Amino acid sequence: MWLYHRFPLNFREVEEMMLQRGIVVSHETIRQWCRKFEQTYANGLRRRLPRPGDKWHLDEVFIKIHGKTHYLWRAVDQDGSVLDILVTSRRDAKAATRFFRKLLRGWRSVPRVLITDKLASYGVAHRTDV
Repeated sequence: MWLYHRFPLNFREVEEMMLQRGIVVSHETIRQWCRKFEQTYANGLRRRLPRPGDKWHLDEVFIKIHGKTHYLWRAVDQDGSVLDILVTSRRDAKAATRFFRKLLRGWRSVPRVLITDKLASYGVAHRTDV
């Protein structure tokens, strides 16, 4: 089951790899194992998520969705791990506050340092939320 979820393999390819190692199992059995254990496997991966660093970089970029301008808010720690993202139609203090709340609720920890691009909305959101 690990091979199927870890690598871009289909059930028959996993069956073949196991056969090469002397384990005779059908692709249908592998499919059943995946259905049976996938939630347990996913829960185990979630528990092993790395703890975010204490220095977070916040940024927003313009993106087009169906021809309309939206803003992608993104938080990344000093190791480059994406902590959270949010897409909004506005780039104001309300959107920044919403992003801060979503970010802090998701990690339940407060960074030591916040690095931003000096957008005024970040200051307002930081004062009202953190």
